Amino acid sequence: MTSADRPIRVRRVHPWLLGVAWTSPWLVGLVVFLAVPVLLSLIYGFTEYSLIEPPIPVGAANYREMLGDGLFWRVLANTLLYTVLAVGIGTVLSLGIAVALEQRVPGSDLVRAVVFLPTVVPVVAASLAWAWMFSAESGLINTLLAHVGIRGPDWLGDGRWAMLSVVIVGLWGIGSQVVIYAAALRDVPRQLYDAAAIDGATPIGRFFRITLPQISPTVLFNVVMSIIWSIQVFAAPLIMTKGGPDNATLVYSLYVYRNAFEYGRMGYASALAWVQFLVALILTGMALWLGRRLVHYRGAS
Repeated sequence: MTSADRPIRVRRVHPWLLGVAWTSPWLVGLVVFLAVPVLLSLIYGFTEYSLIEPPIPVGAANYREMLGDGLFWRVLANTLLYTVLAVGIGTVLSLGIAVALEQRVPGSDLVRAVVFLPTVVPVVAASLAWAWMFSAESGLINTLLAHVGIRGPDWLGDGRWAMLSVVIVGLWGIGSQVVIYAAALRDVPRQLYDAAAIDGATPIGRFFRITLPQISPTVLFNVVMSIIWSIQVFAAPLIMTKGGPDNATLVYSLYVYRNAFEYGRMGYASALAWVQFLVALILTGMALWLGRRLVHYRGAS
């Protein structure tokens, strides 16, 4: 048998190596754009780093500085206030809209599309539009209020209204939560409602005794995701108020950004970012801990 007549043996590639080859673009991106920056931020948190000169190790000085940084505590309080308002109001509002849309009233499909539409609008464009509408002199909101004889406040220039204005912009994008709640509501067994109707339960009673327990895992999911996103809110305060007036809307991510790229304190900004991560982790853990006691899972004893 000549060499030309011999069968060609194809060496099989191990499935594990083949899997690594197919996922390598994602793995490289994960390492380069996530793992390495996270590791560097942890290291820079223990240094004094101005982005121009090499980092200088300072131990835990950045973390000790936070304890005496009055602006840090103000920023932390602002962020927690925003989180409480955005998560609390957003949960009630999105759930209420979802329940109303599931009543099969005429035009509900159109309303559902309108509610979801803001989620596809870039946050920068939305923030610019809302900044114009909240303008004290020529904004749409104050103009409409003036037509009914009400003098509108200086929404973005008054510390009493500025945070509420930023929260309203956050609530404008609750369409994704509404869609998730609507899907959960459709998954509630109809037999439970039929049994409750036979027992003479009122609509409010059916909501609190059947609907809410049945969709409580979905509520927990939306609350946890809302907490994480609220802790990281950045674009709306930056574009609408730049943290003002008098730091009334200076939230955590904006403070990290300022220290890193305006004040040239990358080391302190990295330490702040890790504290932000710990705050989000603690709040998420608290929500999950409460969820173990309040959330009803089907089939659970």
